[in-house]
Amino acid sequence: AATGFDYFWLRDNARDPESFDSRSHQRELYTAAVDPMIRPKAARLSDDGAALILDWPDLDIEAHYEAGFLADFSSAGDPMRMPEATPWDGGSIDPEAVRLPYATLTGNEGVTPLLETMLAKGFVVLTDCPRDLTAVQTVADSIGYVRQTIFGGLFEFEANENMADSAYTPKELRPHTDGTYSHDAPGVQLLLCVSYEAEGGESIMVDGARIAERLAAEQPQVHADLARIGVTGIYKGDGVVLRARRPILRHDETGRLAQVSFNNYDRDTVRLADDDMRALYAGIRAFDSMANEPKMQWVIRLGRAKCWCSTTGAYFTGAAPFSASARWRAPISTARISRARCAATGSPDPVRQARGRPTRPRPTSSASAVAHLHSAQCREDAPPGPTAP
Repeated sequence: AATGFDYFWLRDNARDPESFDSRSHQRELYTAAVDPMIRPKAARLSDDGAALILDWPDLDIEAHYEAGFLADFSSAGDPMRMPEATPWDGGSIDPEAVRLPYATLTGNEGVTPLLETMLAKGFVVLTDCPRDLTAVQTVADSIGYVRQTIFGGLFEFEANENMADSAYTPKELRPHTDGTYSHDAPGVQLLLCVSYEAEGGESIMVDGARIAERLAAEQPQVHADLARIGVTGIYKGDGVVLRARRPILRHDETGRLAQVSFNNYDRDTVRLADDDMRALYAGIRAFDSMANEPKMQWVIRLGRAKCWCSTTGAYFTGAAPFSASARWRAPISTARISRARCAATGSPDPVRQARGRPTRPRPTSSASAVAHLHSAQCREDAPPGPTAP
């Protein structure tokens, strides 16, 4: 099929050395100075037909447009050019498809299998990992960098019910996303279980995009309300207060789902107009009920030397309760890469949202989920839902 290109777009994206620095991949053209009605003086194909050659009135040299380049932009598409992920529920996940040996990272394909799986499914379970922080650092560095927040970067913690934070308790954690109190939540979270002696703690993963898809089809008004009403998340402790506000379903300017953000644990107390409060409560009821349906959940028992790598754009984590008979440690790293589910939103620069630091390093609510969700050990009575051994 024939494809047309706007002349101004072609001039703005010329790859000649006066307009574009191919070494830095930066535009040199002063776009604002280009005539809005600019047209090429002449156009022809290269001798081999592999490029379009245009002679622009403001250039002393011809601009070459390779056929592959033009094919890549033959139609309007996702500006982030992220692969499309297919929404899933618990029964559609192949346990072997989301497992990768840690040694894979040093193979010929490098981190490609890891990133492809995370882009497609939202998470990966790395097996046979070295049981130390170095392994977490290695994985994080291979896909991004460790983000420094008020909680630190890489750190370790263990179950301790005396600590005033749900991250340290053995209670059930219902599926939720993390960093709802952060304007720019980490894009990827990693947790490596290095030592665990307990029963329970099965890890739960839910696809928030699948919930959004169901709501749009089954309860369109609820879907619209969750995309409209902002929800405030809060972290308050150790002299630090963090707040951020966004809808549970956030769409980009094209209408595409860009982020799912839901954490009833960290939802702040607010007073909206009565109609909006009722609509929000109806949305929370519908959304959270779906997230807790066994058929929507993928459940896995994790153990020592396994590292859970999950993206946070639309995927929910949770955990079954567990009973600990010994101390365990679980180093956590948060690192930022492009959001796997719905195109990256936000720059890679960490944002400090409060002055001062906690008096002791401790995990965010995201860590509270990860802590339990990676604290799994085999148990005979697994919770409902598809379970991977």
